[in-house]
Amino acid sequence: MDAAADPYLPYDGGGDTIPLHEITTRGSNYVMSNGGGVASSSTHLLDFLEEPIPGVGTYDDFHTIDWVREKCKDRERHRKVIKRKSRHGEFTKSLYDAWSGWLVVTLTGLASGALAGLIDIAADWMNDIKEGVCLSAMWFNHEQCCWTSNETTWAELILGQAEGPGSYIMNYFMYIYWALSFAFLAVCLVKVFAPYACGSGIPEIKTILSGFIIRGYLGKWTLMIKTITLVLAVASGLSLGKEGPLVHVACCCGNIFSYLFPKYSKNEAKKREVLSAASAAGVSVAFGAPIGGVLFSLEEVSYYFPLKTLWRSFFAALVAAFVLRSINPFGNSRLVLFYVEYHTPWYLFELLPFILLGVFGGLWGAFFIRANIAWCRRRKSTRFGKYPVLEVILVAAITAVVAFPNPYTRQNTSELIKELFTDCGPLESSQLCQYRSQMNGSKAFSDNPNHPAGPGVYAAIWQLCLALIFKIIMTIFTFGLKVPSGLFIPSMAIGAIAGRIVGIAVEQLAYYHHDWFLFKEWCEVGADCITPGLYAMVGAAACLGGVTRMTVSLVVIVFELTGGLEYIVPLMAAVMTSKWVGDAFGREGIYESHIRLNGYPFLDAKEEFTHTTLAREVMRPRRSDPPLAVLTQDDLTVEELQSVINETSYNGFPVIVSKESQRLVGFALRRDITIAIENARRKQEGILLNSRVYFTQHAPTLPADSPRPLKLRSILDMSPFTVTDHTPMEIVVDIFRKLGLRQCLVTHNGNVLGIITKKNILEHLEELKHHTPPLVTSPAPPPSTHNTSPHTLPLRLRPSV
Repeated sequence: MDAAADPYLPYDGGGDTIPLHEITTRGSNYVMSNGGGVASSSTHLLDFLEEPIPGVGTYDDFHTIDWVREKCKDRERHRKVIKRKSRHGEFTKSLYDAWSGWLVVTLTGLASGALAGLIDIAADWMNDIKEGVCLSAMWFNHEQCCWTSNETTWAELILGQAEGPGSYIMNYFMYIYWALSFAFLAVCLVKVFAPYACGSGIPEIKTILSGFIIRGYLGKWTLMIKTITLVLAVASGLSLGKEGPLVHVACCCGNIFSYLFPKYSKNEAKKREVLSAASAAGVSVAFGAPIGGVLFSLEEVSYYFPLKTLWRSFFAALVAAFVLRSINPFGNSRLVLFYVEYHTPWYLFELLPFILLGVFGGLWGAFFIRANIAWCRRRKSTRFGKYPVLEVILVAAITAVVAFPNPYTRQNTSELIKELFTDCGPLESSQLCQYRSQMNGSKAFSDNPNHPAGPGVYAAIWQLCLALIFKIIMTIFTFGLKVPSGLFIPSMAIGAIAGRIVGIAVEQLAYYHHDWFLFKEWCEVGADCITPGLYAMVGAAACLGGVTRMTVSLVVIVFELTGGLEYIVPLMAAVMTSKWVGDAFGREGIYESHIRLNGYPFLDAKEEFTHTTLAREVMRPRRSDPPLAVLTQDDLTVEELQSVINETSYNGFPVIVSKESQRLVGFALRRDITIAIENARRKQEGILLNSRVYFTQHAPTLPADSPRPLKLRSILDMSPFTVTDHTPMEIVVDIFRKLGLRQCLVTHNGNVLGIITKKNILEHLEELKHHTPPLVTSPAPPPSTHNTSPHTLPLRLRPSV
């Protein structure tokens, strides 16, 4: 390789550049100089490469999309549609193109609602089968079997007796048997057929929406296995929920339907608009909260959320909720199982216990995040993580053994939340509503709602305390197992248990000490003063907010769950308190923590960059690193270009004028170069190893006997984003966040100095967070990376573009 074509640029931190007039005098090197040269060269031009090359512009797995290029492609497509609109027969195509966005979100909403209804019905039926069957109609669940009057327990079916120690042991055994069977089947299906079907899915959805490519994560096979195993995991009794995975299911539907429309299938940025709408539909069917789903997509998961995506997200959530309501999986004409309505107002003095519940939610969230991340990190770093089936079976066995004796842990978690949210009335038979006056047969319950707690209430409190400890411990070890596992319902259950206990305590204080200054103004004897179910609702919102750090969307979701507009202020107070307390221990929510644990390249727009570093301190290569590999615009041969690609692991290369003039021409991606060379050698004759490669508009002057040149200007990004070496990193980080960049070139007086990638910024943020000095060594290449021989080229840093 001659000196002019040497693709390795030495680091030059300053100094004068070559004068502009000297560059222009070298025009013969890259501009056709005379008519003879034009005639001679034009016969060798590969004009077909000016047309779109199949595969160019696509992305490899585990790479980040170029948001700017994708938006430019969409604008160009839109201009072509508008231009052809006036032609005969093209108006229908333009109309189809305009309505394709609404069609894809409609299909996504329909599929999401139908699958959510199917999952709800199947999970409810399989969960009840652990305790017995309805012999008169096997397809009925526990509640539908003539209100449990015709349900037969396993002890009655096997032993023929309903009471006694033997029947209890048999029911206990069958409960454990079914729980282990469901858990074993779920983890085996996930491990064998769809490893991406495990977990919540929200961390990966957030990463994908930020522009990352994870092939197969939203595919058909993942959708099918996730739907089946979600039912099995919920029915096994593990401390998990189906609400988070429903977002993954909805996004799978959106991804699959987007391939029916070229507008979305061929543009990764447009496809993510559909996925944002699908996320809203997923939360809509998970909680029966269409508006909350839209706000969840906007606040929590979406990276790019234009106004039209807001409208389509709202429409997708509406369609999904309508389909779920039509299916009516819970038989109560509601979208959710635990819909409740309170008829008692809240009083000002209750803000104090509400805020205390917010403090508890923040403490719980901070503790859970640290404990769960520590356990997941240990799972990744020890041999225990190599046996996911054994881990799931072990956790399921412990859960079933401990859960059965306690009625509040034995029942479905959604049923538990419903019972804790419910206000006590004259027809309630729950142990939580066994007050003394009701037990003594006094006058109507609604005439005197506040009563001294009876033995049943105190027994329920002790059982709830044990259930609270159990839920806290098991949720830590369950979230992250190799089965579909959501976090919303377990967190809400923990908060609802704590809130109900606090609510009963405040209720009894108001009854026995109604003359205290806190109570005497509002709580008269016999007055309807305290609603323990409201405390459960506030506690559920506080704990979920402490774990996820959601605020606005969470309040709206809980409001839509309960239908109580007047309880917005208590919810807001508790949720904000939980967020403030949780942020005091760490600003990351559980999903951001798992993103960082898995090493996904996610640049959180919520974090603020307040440091004073400059671009030259972050760019690669640093002074101690090997030189940066660059390409010259017209001095390389095909053999030399392939050598650079094979012996380096860069994902892109800056293109400069020449070795002497290091002024930037553009940026070429490794994948696009490889595809272009393969297409040219396959479709055109005369492309040899010594063929000249040029990225200029016109071919250089070549000898008549030279082989056909290879023109690669069509794959060159002529307007790469650049910053100077003195640009503050605060501005660079802001550019990456707002434009969705994956690399940015650093220049000095127009000369290329280095490159900053998204990975470099994430590493820099991590260094600043731990107050460590900048690293100067290059990271180890992945196993598939070609190892460079010391006799050919020096080892180079791999900027993950």
